[in-house]
Amino acid sequence: MASGDENAERTNRVLRISQLDALELNKALEQLVWSQFTQCFHGFKPGLLARFEPEVKAFLWLFLWRFTIYSKNATVGQSVLNIQYQNDLSPNLSYQPPSRNQKLWYAVCTIGGKWLEERCYDLFRNRHIASFRKAKQCMNLVVGLLKLGGLINFLIFLQRGKFATLTERLLGIHSVFHKPQSVREVGFEYMNRELLWHGFAEFLIFLLPLINVQKLRAKLSSWCVPLTGAPGSNSTLATSGRQCSLCGEWPTMPHTIGCEHVFCYYCVKSSFLFDMSFTCPKCGTEVHSLQPLKSGIEMAEVSVP
Repeated sequence: MASGDENAERTNRVLRISQLDALELNKALEQLVWSQFTQCFHGFKPGLLARFEPEVKAFLWLFLWRFTIYSKNATVGQSVLNIQYQNDLSPNLSYQPPSRNQKLWYAVCTIGGKWLEERCYDLFRNRHIASFRKAKQCMNLVVGLLKLGGLINFLIFLQRGKFATLTERLLGIHSVFHKPQSVREVGFEYMNRELLWHGFAEFLIFLLPLINVQKLRAKLSSWCVPLTGAPGSNSTLATSGRQCSLCGEWPTMPHTIGCEHVFCYYCVKSSFLFDMSFTCPKCGTEVHSLQPLKSGIEMAEVSVP
């Protein structure tokens, strides 16, 4: 009989990832409530809530606690994931909700602890008296010990899968399923495709800015020119000054680099700043000097066929 109860408990045990997800959902709800509350005072004097921010937050979290843990034995994140708290100190094998004292102490440890930490920080921030310094050191020591205890509890939780927070362990409450959890099969093909595509997209976003497109185009052009033989109409246009040898458009502020080809000033300047060994993509001439076009080509002076 005992082995059967143990097997049932293992089957209905809440996964660690579900408990951690519930904690993250609780934090997201708190941030959402606080952002919505602060928007109500958007038109008021700036800093109106700064003096009373710890008290206002404590009131809001107490309001949430009243209609979640106190009345439903579960936080909002736990309710979304079909989880609720159970009294681990009860000798009964059946489900026993947390007692009233456990719920009150939960509010004191979570809401009261956050309020005390924030209020003490504001109180000791601008105090330089020796007595305040000692009190601040004691407060920092207590907070550090609590953080260390939370870290140790988290490591134990990762090993055993019970009591995700230090408050749950001290009060003797742990997460269980609100309703029997049915076994389900999940297909991960869609998730794998999404992960693969997002990973590939992030790789391209990281890689593409590192590629010098102008230099790559110049390499390809230098490979193709010997195969095509004499230059065609595009080279003639570039030589006559009607086409930038980089962007292929009418040259804006035409400049030369020492060869017969013409470039836009911004095209050749940006390419030269990016690559000091920049060469002409048409003839491979290195940049000797960047000079404006002396012929003074204007749109009206060139007859475009």
